[in-house]
Amino acid sequence: MADRKTRDPDEKKALHLAETTDVSPKQAKDLMRKHGKDSPKVEKEAKNFKAEG
Repeated sequence: MADRKTRDPDEKKALHLAETTDVSPKQAKDLMRKHGKDSPKVEKEAKNFKAEG
């Protein structure tokens, strides 16, 4: 795993989304791919998901 200084900015966004909603980092990345990285819809959709077990 990359350290924080070399982590991809999109990965940082995905991790932040995962931390602030109830989705896994993988689900956050999938939602960002589907709805756009900065789309307000991403956060709305993430809030409707449940994290993977």
